[in-house]
Amino acid sequence: MLRNVIDNRKNHHRWKRVNAVAEPTWHDNSVADSDSSAPEPGESDYEERKGLPVTEAAGWAQGLPFPVTLYLYDDGDGLADR
Repeated sequence: MLRNVIDNRKNHHRWKRVNAVAEPTWHDNSVADSDSSAPEPGESDYEERKGLPVTEAAGWAQGLPFPVTLYLYDDGDGLADR
């Protein structure tokens, strides 16, 4: 369930291929002036997809069974396996 989007792309008008990272929204609780969320059973700590369109990234994040913040990166950036 998509709760927030953080756009870390340098090329904000590129939408055909991006990298996407989804983290549980409660990870953002320590950010000043953020809304708060609580951990939910069965959530993973981190999910990622690479080289997908922005619309597919949003749909993927929306379909996760726990609240997430979706981080968008330029294709080739932002993933643990770089």
